[in-house]
Amino acid sequence: MRADDGLLDDLEHYSLQYYDVKDQLKRVVYERSRACFRQGEAEKAKIDSLARLAERQAYVRERFAACIGGIPEYAGDLTQAVTDTIACDGFAIEKVVFESRPGVRVTCNLYLPAGASGPGPAVLFLCGHHDDAKHQPQYQIVCQTLVRSGLVVLAMDPPGQGERLQYVDPLTGGSVVGIGVREHDYAGSQCLPLGDSLARYFVHDAMRAVDYLSGRPEVDPARIGVTGNSGGGTQTSMLMLADPRIAAAAPGTFLTSREAFMEAGLPQDAEQIWPGYTAFGLDHDDILLAMAPRPVLVLAARYDFFPIEGTRDSVRKARGCWELHGVADRLELFEEDETHRYSREMAKAAARFFARHLGAFPPEGSAGAAADIEPLPPSRLWCTATGQLLTDPVWRQGAIRLHDEIAARSLALTGEAEAKEPEAPLDWLRRIVFGGRDVCELNPRLYMLRGVVGQSIAYYNAMWRSQPGLFNHGFMMRDSRFEGERLPVTVAVWDGGTSRLKRHWEWIEAACASGRAVLALDVTGSGALAPRPLGGGDIDDFYEIKHKLCTDLFWIGDSLAAMRVYDVLRAVRVLRHLPDITDEGIMLYANGRQGMYGLMAAALDDSIAGFSWEDGMDSVAEWVRSAEYEARDIMSIIMPGMLQHVDLPALRGVLRRQ
Repeated sequence: MRADDGLLDDLEHYSLQYYDVKDQLKRVVYERSRACFRQGEAEKAKIDSLARLAERQAYVRERFAACIGGIPEYAGDLTQAVTDTIACDGFAIEKVVFESRPGVRVTCNLYLPAGASGPGPAVLFLCGHHDDAKHQPQYQIVCQTLVRSGLVVLAMDPPGQGERLQYVDPLTGGSVVGIGVREHDYAGSQCLPLGDSLARYFVHDAMRAVDYLSGRPEVDPARIGVTGNSGGGTQTSMLMLADPRIAAAAPGTFLTSREAFMEAGLPQDAEQIWPGYTAFGLDHDDILLAMAPRPVLVLAARYDFFPIEGTRDSVRKARGCWELHGVADRLELFEEDETHRYSREMAKAAARFFARHLGAFPPEGSAGAAADIEPLPPSRLWCTATGQLLTDPVWRQGAIRLHDEIAARSLALTGEAEAKEPEAPLDWLRRIVFGGRDVCELNPRLYMLRGVVGQSIAYYNAMWRSQPGLFNHGFMMRDSRFEGERLPVTVAVWDGGTSRLKRHWEWIEAACASGRAVLALDVTGSGALAPRPLGGGDIDDFYEIKHKLCTDLFWIGDSLAAMRVYDVLRAVRVLRHLPDITDEGIMLYANGRQGMYGLMAAALDDSIAGFSWEDGMDSVAEWVRSAEYEARDIMSIIMPGMLQHVDLPALRGVLRRQ
């Protein structure tokens, strides 16, 4: 215990005054997002003919595909199997496993109306984020309601849920990282540096499910619909954008507007993040208009955390696209006084909708959408002996996990990036770091917080503008033995900024004793600039405020990592305005994963005389290929698409050549 620990505690928890820096990042992100929304609205206001609508629809589909990294191209053999059949009152359930891609097994339940011979209508049911997925009781009730209305229904497990856990503990059969959103985020984070979204795999699985339905003798391929709520509403929306074979769609408890949801203050799951989508002027009403003139029923809960105001607004904005076709009644909105779920009333509304537009008729003696529908015990619907593909002695053989696919993509991209011209990596980095940023005066402020830590380390703190609306902050420290001298500076960049001074104090003392001043830097969102938490907890936790703001930046084609590299470069510029130091011989010291900001800044600014990085990352590609990693605050170091252009070893090579 050092005698100065109490003072260091105070400095680590220092609260800046005079400016509300706690909300500054959120304000900037929201303002930039709103500018994109307004631009998109201006473009859609020009849709006054079927030709212009067709142009917008093509644009939306192309941009969506680009935002998620394209859709896997494999369309080969489904290698399908029916592992068992359950006879029920008025319908049967087949337990189906097919391969969407070689080794990628998809577990499904196929609900067949009694007497179904075909070819007739079918609905693909896409599951939300319930852990049990297709065999979750709420979803079983929806599927039974649909099949009792004469529809063939295929309910599919998404990756990371139901029988498709991707990170399985072989001893317990559970997930080692957490089922559902945790697994999705774990794999989805590694997709982003490749220029991908986890959505690409969800979309492809769903499209292959449509392939499976199309090959069934009971199904007419021209009469296939899709529905799902929450995360299943997301998947339904993505299929509406990606697959023109969908004849009708009923997305539930998801469609709102990006602007409304952004202000609701909630993060979203990995497959719900489409980097750059907002920057292209796209919103949820574009998902709807991409379906026109095909029938769409939007299912909405008035008490949902997906704001009902945004849902109504998107439906209102999109309705004109159906009016241009003369079929305004094909876009419907069903609202209910409900919370976030696929209710029985929504299921009945969906059954009526699909029966009307796909031509289904309840089988003879069917109970239809009766209120007494009851789900089966979940284990009755398992397609595998163990309830998990990766622990089943048969199905685990030759199985491919999401991480295997992501790692293979990374290997291919690494070779492509290395083959580019020597200046290409830096050109890309300049675009991503400087692009879209307005240069402003630094306007540094020196505050009255001054003192001495321990025996000799004198300090003061300063603030300056990094971008319009964004302050950065730091503590300038020096050994008091050099009082009155102009000292060269080492700018220090590490995880947590000035909230982690004690962790790095030995290094600070040694650097100051060597005759250098040290600027312990708070980049945007760190240290004294940390934003207010969403739930009163740790801002670095999963689904907390930094997670949300990082992904909001991805939507507008930016990242917190790129913003922070810019912050480091601005900190180097501010040194010439601070007292008793020289801007010659500037060094950067980095520690931890966020030290990558310092490496990138040093590669971009040849006025930086030296750079060192302790406990850093060898390469982003190696992290992407790692089966296990520390996920906490991972979004802070992600630049979407980075590995298409550059990796950390190449930047170290730039420094060696400077």
